[in-house]
Amino acid sequence: MLKQIAVELVHHAPFTALGAGSGIAIMALIILLNALPQLSAVSYNLFYVLHPLHVALSAIVITAMYKKHSKGKIWATILVGYIGSVGLATLSDSVFPYAGEVLLRLPHAEAHIGFIEEWLIVNPAAFLGIAIGYWKSITKLPHSGHVLVSTWASLFHIVMALGSTVDIPALFLIFLLLFISVWIPCCFSDIAFPVFLTGGSLPEHKR
Repeated sequence: MLKQIAVELVHHAPFTALGAGSGIAIMALIILLNALPQLSAVSYNLFYVLHPLHVALSAIVITAMYKKHSKGKIWATILVGYIGSVGLATLSDSVFPYAGEVLLRLPHAEAHIGFIEEWLIVNPAAFLGIAIGYWKSITKLPHSGHVLVSTWASLFHIVMALGSTVDIPALFLIFLLLFISVWIPCCFSDIAFPVFLTGGSLPEHKR
């Protein structure tokens, strides 16, 4: 099982890097337009569009996989769907970026834990995803879409923490931060959960 997970992590690394690259391209465009000082409020709003979407996508797949491969009762399915989706999306979109922001000493670093800070948006998104996954049994969603949504959510979390300027060396560090923030939690969501729920057999990812 560990070997399978390691192989899949290596397999998903190139696209995760491409997703992180898309985040840096957006950041570069923001810098070229000299829009960074005005982007704080907009970044907050964009984060709270992308983060709930990430939560909902995760909830759909995790709930459907648990229902398909277990005999758990509905309350157990809801619990697994909620903890899995909110927990992993929070790690990817908030906790990992915040830790990086603190290490980089960004001036406006804040955690922005979605299911607490904007609980009326994030928690309904999770339960909507759980409902869709329970009734439609959607066990495959494009991994590429999942990665991009998480990357951009992490990006705008970081943008909120930036000051009025950012230099070139910081961009390389932000790229690394985006890569780690997405690669570990999202691949855990798409790989380790299916491995656990299917008894050690990885389903083929739909791309």
